[in-house]
Amino acid sequence: RTPSGVSYMLENREAMLRLCPELFEQFKVAPIDSYPDALLETLQSVSPRNQGAGATCVLLTPGHFNSAFYEHSFLADSMGIELVEAADLEVDDDKVWMRTIEGRVQVDVIYRRIDDDYLDPLVFRPDSLLGVPGIVAAYMAGNVALVNAPGTGIADDKAIYSYMPEIVRYYSGSDAKLPNVETYRCREPDALLYTLDNLDKLVVKLVDGSGGYGMLVGPTATKTQIEEFRAALIAEPQRYIAQPTLALSTVPTLTEAGVAPRHVDFRPFVLSGAKGVTITPGGLTRVALREGSLVVNSSQGGGTKDSLILTGPEVRA
Repeated sequence: RTPSGVSYMLENREAMLRLCPELFEQFKVAPIDSYPDALLETLQSVSPRNQGAGATCVLLTPGHFNSAFYEHSFLADSMGIELVEAADLEVDDDKVWMRTIEGRVQVDVIYRRIDDDYLDPLVFRPDSLLGVPGIVAAYMAGNVALVNAPGTGIADDKAIYSYMPEIVRYYSGSDAKLPNVETYRCREPDALLYTLDNLDKLVVKLVDGSGGYGMLVGPTATKTQIEEFRAALIAEPQRYIAQPTLALSTVPTLTEAGVAPRHVDFRPFVLSGAKGVTITPGGLTRVALREGSLVVNSSQGGGTKDSLILTGPEVRA
């Protein structure tokens, strides 16, 4: 949908360039500083009216109270586009206009950082003050591009993940190159029974959960937490999936007690527009800063590290 954290990828690299310049002198590290330009080009490429430099792109943010507002303002500034809130936009004749001190300007592309539910009070939640009334009608009329389009959040549904081997095979005619983590869809009776019998060994997640919330890590959970999840699973099994507890990779991390191993995962950033697909030669390495923790989300106390992709002859298979 719109994975957050790319601004931290860029800031981590900036910090590393200042703190450890010798690393980048000794090794050929793929640069990532072109990401804002690539993002802008991707936005411009899907403009329904003017493409390229003629397209008017804006970044729509819920406002400065949002936890990712730093990223919103950082990206808007890096791309040289306007950072707008709902009050800065209006819909007239199924077209989106931005209010400026020089008059109204028609908007071609909106990089939205607002969830579907709050995007348009005429279509989704009527009590939303974050969205723009009529913006979906303008989108449906083909007068503005919304990036990403409403509904793309279906790909974030963790139950969809369990179907990825079949999806890849259907669209490509080949098997996926990366194997899936075994996933139990708890709406299926056999999977539910297995999950209930092995709650102390599995990781159980809400299919629509994010930020590390609504999750049970069985091996580290208390008996009370396990029983609470057991009751929730029995009541609404369709809302959950379960997976084996993975041994996530660890990296050396500076802690109050010195350098120690901490679990990490990796979030890549991929841009897909009218001109093709761009894969950023880097990404966001998320770190579980608490000892033994497998939850890397920043909302749960996690941190981040720079991720170096080497391109020179010193790289070995």
